Amino acid sequence: MIKKLWIYIRYWLFNWFKMLWMGLKHGPFDMIRDLKKYPWMLSLINANTLLLKLVSKRTPRYAEANAMVISEVVSSIIKQLEGVFYDKDKMILHEDMVPPEIFRAMGLSTWMIEFNGILMPLVEPRSMEQYIDISENEGVPPDICSLPKSSMGFALKGHLPEALAMVTSNLPCDGGMAAYTLIEKKLNIPVFRLDIPYNFYNERAVEYFSNELKQMIAWLEQHTPGRMNWDRLREICEERNRMAEAELELWDLIRTKPAPMAAEPIYLSHLWGFNLAPGQKIATRLFEKIGELAKLNLKEGLQAVANEKYRALLWNPPTLHFIDLFAWAEKAYGVSLLMDSMSYNRQPFIDTKTPDSMLKGLSNIIMQGPMARHTRGPSENYFNDMFHIYKHFNLDMIWIAGHIGCKNTQALNGILREKCRESKIPLLIIDYDLSDTRIVGRDGIIAQVEQFMENIMKAKRLDK
Repeated sequence: MIKKLWIYIRYWLFNWFKMLWMGLKHGPFDMIRDLKKYPWMLSLINANTLLLKLVSKRTPRYAEANAMVISEVVSSIIKQLEGVFYDKDKMILHEDMVPPEIFRAMGLSTWMIEFNGILMPLVEPRSMEQYIDISENEGVPPDICSLPKSSMGFALKGHLPEALAMVTSNLPCDGGMAAYTLIEKKLNIPVFRLDIPYNFYNERAVEYFSNELKQMIAWLEQHTPGRMNWDRLREICEERNRMAEAELELWDLIRTKPAPMAAEPIYLSHLWGFNLAPGQKIATRLFEKIGELAKLNLKEGLQAVANEKYRALLWNPPTLHFIDLFAWAEKAYGVSLLMDSMSYNRQPFIDTKTPDSMLKGLSNIIMQGPMARHTRGPSENYFNDMFHIYKHFNLDMIWIAGHIGCKNTQALNGILREKCRESKIPLLIIDYDLSDTRIVGRDGIIAQVEQFMENIMKAKRLDK
């Protein structure tokens, strides 16, 4: 208990020091001005609340791994905000499905438009509701995904950072793609749209999309001060490869039963490292540190979840406004989350020999991005990874985060139920909304999990 308290206090102070230093560096008057312009910054500055959610009920090394991930999330928030403060002359906006390696190799500063819509609900569960309402009040259909509705709300409210240009794509879904038409009209800045082929598992698609990336680079050189530095891109890709190698080693460790690490150090580290910080040494080091903690647990015969009774796969994006779902499930039923659909991938390494080989490697990564590769093409694209993960990690159940705004995955649930019945795999589909607690809140999600665990798994609460 004392060790966990020390972990909490140490990282709480460290995170606040980093944020206070950012404020002092920016200056009090400029900070107040920017807080008025971007009031959502207050939510991001409160990121330390994640420590209480994800650290307090965990075993010591598991708690420390979570604290390290949260600390790096705070560092990313600061880095993103410093781009808003100081780099307006080279700032571009980009979609979450288009990672920033090329932009950074060109010397550009980036802001991922979905950044707030993903991160803010982790900190303040109801923070997206005002932006969802803004979009719906302007005529956006209420039944589309709440993440693009949130992004449109930020644009309509004037809460997106100023930028020179914007890069987006036709991923991951119709709602996400269509949102950028409204954002483009509201911001009135040049936009480049990457075209990802419908069938992307072939060499023709790789050739086609690598040419799309070449056109994007030429377009950015025309509309921004950025210039392509292939040596810098090679450095970024090589560092990304090292990060992917460290992650693969961590995945090998968690195949052990009971697992030496689980949940947020697996999926939140991936969400942060591969979407916001690819090619940065700080991200590689985070995965290495988590792996070191897992190895120590394994060496000493310790497990991440104190009473691991069940091992689960989470499919679809995590429950953003109930980020501590698995902290609760671990304590209540001994459910350990081992892998999720947003983290698992089959294209970890980039060939850095030539500019063309790097672009082809990045093409595969973008075309096979999470959500996109699962909901484009034939239905096999949705199921193959799922059942492979179930066997590879020796799991006991599949949990589907059944976001009601995701029409692609909702349409596949019937087939999924049949396949799980045939394979005798316990399946839980949680009905909820990704960003809107008014649809299904924390208590509603817990009730669905309890019903599944008691009626299907015949499990009793461990904490009562």
